[in-house]
Amino acid sequence: MHINIVTLFPEFFEGPLTCALMQRARAAGVISFSLHNPRDMAADKHRTVDDRPYGGGPGMVMLPGPVAETLRALGYRPRGEQQPGRLLFMSPKGRVFSQELARELATGAGSAPVWRDTSSGLFCPPGQDQKSPAPSSKAAPSSSDAKPGHYQFLTLLCGRYEGLDARIEEIFPVESVSVGDFVLNGGEAAALCVIEAIARLLPGFMGHEDSGIDESFSAGLLEYPHYTRPEEFEGRLVPDILRSGDHGRIALWRRQASLLQTLEARPELLGTAALSEADGAFLQSLNHERPGRNLYCALVHYPVLDKAKNSVTVSLTNLDIHDIARSSCTYGLGGYYVLTPLDDQRELLQSILAHWREGPGRRGNPDRDTALSLVRSGTAISDAVADITNTTGQEPLVIGTSARPEADGPPIAGFDVIARMLRHKPVLLLFGTGHGLSPEVHTLCHAFAPPLRRYGGYNHLSVRSAAAIILDRILGDWR
Repeated sequence: MHINIVTLFPEFFEGPLTCALMQRARAAGVISFSLHNPRDMAADKHRTVDDRPYGGGPGMVMLPGPVAETLRALGYRPRGEQQPGRLLFMSPKGRVFSQELARELATGAGSAPVWRDTSSGLFCPPGQDQKSPAPSSKAAPSSSDAKPGHYQFLTLLCGRYEGLDARIEEIFPVESVSVGDFVLNGGEAAALCVIEAIARLLPGFMGHEDSGIDESFSAGLLEYPHYTRPEEFEGRLVPDILRSGDHGRIALWRRQASLLQTLEARPELLGTAALSEADGAFLQSLNHERPGRNLYCALVHYPVLDKAKNSVTVSLTNLDIHDIARSSCTYGLGGYYVLTPLDDQRELLQSILAHWREGPGRRGNPDRDTALSLVRSGTAISDAVADITNTTGQEPLVIGTSARPEADGPPIAGFDVIARMLRHKPVLLLFGTGHGLSPEVHTLCHAFAPPLRRYGGYNHLSVRSAAAIILDRILGDWR
């Protein structure tokens, strides 16, 4: 593979590309690099590469001219035309870089004819000088007896200052890639992350071909813990099973240790990892934290809105009682409140619960009894707040829900934020019947959850459907 690095600071790469495995791989012809400075393509004697942004604002923006000329010199053409290889721009707005993307780039980053410079063992693209900080090599030959071969070709474009003139991305087939949600001085550090992740996957780069397979993220999981000599260190022993010589048991231990590490440190990875039935059984056997017990929900029947936006009371719906109870039980909630000020509606609720918890319903469907055991009756939101406070010793944070943004309502708390709240105190989620919670309820809420399908056209989920989706976004399996 050959990687072009377009950067205003080529000296940034002098150390990382000339040591350890990277230098050995370059010497073996596994990977090669060229550094290209847009300053060399600047049109004025001062080699200017930036200017003030149109519309005002702080900082400077990279000029499009030097960058465009640098890319054209590397063979890149306008979108829609044949390109020498993929062109990545290190940018926080891009696709998040991952092991999956690294593998994709390592196996199919594009191809271009190259010539091997036998004096150095490095690869150079045709017509290019090797400008990397490795020992100097001759320019790539251009005579007719040069022997071309197909080789992967990738270009990394490193931004600086406030960024790159947007017209570069409009003209060229630029793919934005981000290494994380944080701010760097430029794209060079991000480019090094991308380079190393890709290089490790190239055949011949690693000393042991299986080294890259067993590492973190390769199977969608974090790697298992490693141990080496001495057998005992400061009173801590290497696990017995790793010294047993039983390779089958060792493999099982490592798989389960990998699952456990992932569950504890990066549980969201388990949602996309390829897990076997045995993996699932192991995870289910663990007594990991269940934050759902600190979450409560309430189905509010007053005050809610009707179609004319009047504040009204609505009647109970059998399906809402059942289905939200089942969702609450599935996600391990602490309780589910059905709130109505009408005596006859609370009596109806008790008759429904009695049928399924004590009468014929329980004998025919005992699982429903388990779900409905979470249901508690009350007249108002204050009843639910008081009961949770009495049960947990803490007054809950009250979070409202709505199908539409509430312009004058409480602030929005993202689903991740609500999930983190559960670690510290109870949370009561309010679901409105009718056409949603009345504005007078807003004063009782500390925040609102984000609306579902906020920017969609049709947005008329039933309250029981919305409740199930919101509970999953807060308490999904691997949160």
